[in-house]
Amino acid sequence: MKNTEIFSVDEAMLRHIVSKALCDGGDWCDLYFEDSSYFDLLLRDGEVSSGGHHIDYGCGIRVLKGEKTGYAYAESTDINALTDAAAAAAAIASSGNGRRLDFGRQTPSRKAPAEGFYPSMLEWSDCPVSQFVPFLKKIDSEIRRREPRTCKVIAVLSYCISNILMYNSLGELTSDRRPIGSISVQAIFTRNGESCTNNVSRSLRCGAEMICDDVLEDLVGRAISGLDAQFDARRPKGGKMPVVMGAGASGILLHEAMGHAFEADFIRKGQSVFTGRLGQRVCPKGINIVDDGTIAKNRGACNFDDEGVPGQKTYMVTDGILTSFLHDRISAAYFGVEPTGNGRRESFRYNPIPRMRATYMESGSDGSLEDLVASVRKGIYVDQFSNGQVKIGEGDFTFYVKSGRLIENGRLTSPVKDINIIGNGPEALADIRGVASDLRIDESTWTCGKEQSVPVSCGIPSILVGSLTVGGE
Repeated sequence: MKNTEIFSVDEAMLRHIVSKALCDGGDWCDLYFEDSSYFDLLLRDGEVSSGGHHIDYGCGIRVLKGEKTGYAYAESTDINALTDAAAAAAAIASSGNGRRLDFGRQTPSRKAPAEGFYPSMLEWSDCPVSQFVPFLKKIDSEIRRREPRTCKVIAVLSYCISNILMYNSLGELTSDRRPIGSISVQAIFTRNGESCTNNVSRSLRCGAEMICDDVLEDLVGRAISGLDAQFDARRPKGGKMPVVMGAGASGILLHEAMGHAFEADFIRKGQSVFTGRLGQRVCPKGINIVDDGTIAKNRGACNFDDEGVPGQKTYMVTDGILTSFLHDRISAAYFGVEPTGNGRRESFRYNPIPRMRATYMESGSDGSLEDLVASVRKGIYVDQFSNGQVKIGEGDFTFYVKSGRLIENGRLTSPVKDINIIGNGPEALADIRGVASDLRIDESTWTCGKEQSVPVSCGIPSILVGSLTVGGE
C-alpha cells in the first residue's frame, strides 16, 4: 500500500493544505504524516509477564515566516482536521519578521538512496508476538546457567514500524517505511553481600530476523562479562592524567561533548563553542569525525530525514579541519548551504531540529589499543561511560565512568569505579595524541534527548587524550 493511501490523501489535497498554511504570507510549509505501531514484551523472574501495543497516527504542519516558526498537529488526517492545523500554524507564524530565508535553492538535487538502509528479510508484522517469548526466556536461562551469581534478569523486546509521508511547498513528496527492533537486558549479580548490575542492549533497523542465536549469544556474553573486575574495582586517586578510551561505546563522549556543539541550530544562534570556527583546525591532522545516516541496519540510519532530505554521510571534521556543521533545512537556508539530512523529530507532534544520526571518529594509523596503552606511564583506561553532562556554549563536560582500569607503566592493571572524567570538548579534541585502527560502531539502544528523543548510535576507535581530569580520591 502506498503511503498516500495509508493516510487517505492525494497530491491535490496536499497542495490544498499547503496553500492554506501559506495564506498569511509564510515562506515555507511542510507536512509530516506518521503512522507508527509499537509493540513490547517484558520478561521478569523468568516469565514474560506483560506486553503492550499502541499506535501513533497524525500529521504535523510547519510554517516558517521570517524568523518565526508556526507548528501545529492533528491526530487525524481528515481534511477538516488538517485544514484547522494548517490555519493554526499559519496564525502562529504570521507575526514573523526579520531575515527571510530562501528555501527555493533546496531543490531535490540530492539523490535518494538507491537501496534502503533498513534491509528486512522477515517483516515484524508477519510474526505473531508470541513467537518472541521463547527468545526472552532463553536469555534468562542462559545467563543463569552460565553465571551462578545471578539473582535477577529483566529483559525487554520492543519493535516499531513507522510509515512516514512528507510533502512541502517545493512540491517534494517523500515516503519512508522505518522498522526498528531493540532488546535490552538488565542482569543483577551478587557476591558476598555486594551486588553489581550489567545493562546490555542491541538495536537495529531491520526485520524480525534480528531475533536469532547470534544476537542472543552477544547479549548473554556481554551481560556476564567483567563481573570479577566490577566486584574488585576500587576508586583510584584522582588528578590530571592521560586517558585511553576504548573502541565502541566510548563514542558517547564524542556524541555529547563534541557532536552537539556541531549541530547548526546552536551555531546559528551563536550558542556553540565552535561558532565561527568553520575551516579552522580543531584537532590533529589525520583525524576525521563523521555523522552518518547511511549505515545499513544502524539505529541512526535514515533513508530520508524528517524533512524529506535523503540520508547521507557528513564529514564534520576532515583531516583535523572543521568542514561542516549538521544542518536541517532552516540552518542550511540561513548559511546558504545544502541540508545534510539532520532534520529530525521525535514524532509528528514535534518540530524538526538538527540532530545527530550515527556519530563516530574514523580509524587512525597509530596501531592498536595495546600500542596506545603501552605509551602511557601512568593514566587510566575507560571503555564505558554513563550520565554525561555537557555545556554546549563552553564545551565543558563531565562523564561518569562505568568501567575502566588503571594504566601503570604501559600495562592495564587494577579495575576502577566511582570516578568521573572531566574536560573541555575543544581542548580534548586538540589534545588527542593517538588514534588506533580499531573503529567500532556500538549497536546499543542509544537515544538522544535534546528537547526530543530520537534513536542514534555512536562509535570510536581506541584513542589517547593527553590530559583529562579524573575525579577520584
